[in-house]
Amino acid sequence: MNKKSDIIYGIRTVIEAVKSGQHLERVFIQKNLKSDLYKELMAELHQTPTPISKVPVERINKFTKKNHQGVVALISPVQYHTLEHLVPQLYEEGKNPLFLVLDEITDVRNFGAIARTAECLGVHGLVIPSRGGAQVNEDAVKTSAGAFNYLPVCREKSLIDAVRYLHESGINVIACSEKTDNTLDQMNFTLP
Repeated sequence: MNKKSDIIYGIRTVIEAVKSGQHLERVFIQKNLKSDLYKELMAELHQTPTPISKVPVERINKFTKKNHQGVVALISPVQYHTLEHLVPQLYEEGKNPLFLVLDEITDVRNFGAIARTAECLGVHGLVIPSRGGAQVNEDAVKTSAGAFNYLPVCREKSLIDAVRYLHESGINVIACSEKTDNTLDQMNFTLP
């Protein structure tokens, strides 16, 4: 479980954290909350790629016994970037952008090791889904051996839209999986 300093709790506290641009790894919200303040929180969260988990109160009580008002947020150890800002910045710096798009990576230590290798190979940024992947937590940061301090991470709501944006920005897109063979065929593909 995260250290006490890595969490914030209370509806207004989380709303203000989101409004101030604080990067949150995940927000846990008690099931069946229904107040005006809750609606304001949800409106703010839906403007960000922050993952939201609706959970029983017992799960939230594991983070803190204090007056959490049914909301606990994990503070992210990294600042997230957006592709819409990072891609033009790299082009302005005269770089040929290289991104690694990761999907279905669920083990945080593997994620950290991938980040470490990517940073060593000159990757300019990692693109991860906002839901369904490994979190950038203290284990991932430790396993990355510091790579997350240098390698921008873009957390996107839709990886299909992210790949489409990269393709439309003039970046070659090559896909692979663990089920591939040893030959690399140049393929044209269309995004849905």
